[in-house]
Amino acid sequence: MTDLSFRVAGLAPDAVDYLAAWDLQREVHAGVVAGAPGTVLLLEHPPVYTAGKRTEPHERPADPGGADVVDVDRGGKITFHGPGQLVGYPIVRLPDHVKVVDYVRRVEQALIAVCRDLGVETARVPGRSGVWLRAGHGRPERKVAAIGIRVSRGVTMHGFSLNCDVDLGWYDRFVPCGIADAGVTTLSVETGRRVTVADVLPAVEAHLRHYLAWEPYTSTPDYDPRPEPGRTPRIELVRPGA
Repeated sequence: MTDLSFRVAGLAPDAVDYLAAWDLQREVHAGVVAGAPGTVLLLEHPPVYTAGKRTEPHERPADPGGADVVDVDRGGKITFHGPGQLVGYPIVRLPDHVKVVDYVRRVEQALIAVCRDLGVETARVPGRSGVWLRAGHGRPERKVAAIGIRVSRGVTMHGFSLNCDVDLGWYDRFVPCGIADAGVTTLSVETGRRVTVADVLPAVEAHLRHYLAWEPYTSTPDYDPRPEPGRTPRIELVRPGA
């Protein structure tokens, strides 16, 4: 069993400024590189857009609604963080036998399990990172959790966001993750009741602790592959660790 600690760094109304959280990540990362146990930071951010390495100029919001737009050193494109969304930064050393793609899939699997606990069936879409709901009943395929990571000196940074009861109006200002043919949703929308960040914290901790123990596990079957325009599923899966 991996020695893993969880730290709630700040939830609304005491949401953590993105740049302050980034500094905290660096501090914890340096400690883990030096031999400290892995730590998962759990928090909410004030409204902010973060642009990963593959973000194109036209993908940035023309009107960010007063939110900052911050360039970050993780993989992926642009995404949004804000109140009502649980953000998790697992800062853990990857064992020699765990590849970056396996780590990403384990985080996704943990979030799939959290959604299942709430009665929301989700899965991966090969070619697109994150956790998705299948299209149906006149609704498109839609993402409920996003993933974007960086690995430095064998230790992970950045992580995931899980939409609980975040205001989806923020997503109308840009194309989330550069994917125009799919939607974004929340656990509250999908369950028909309010699901808060506080509601999901225990399940997120339990499932991350399980999957980041690096033991073998049974993966939820994927939905049909849907690579981003101009990209293949294999490249998309490798890129988050770039």
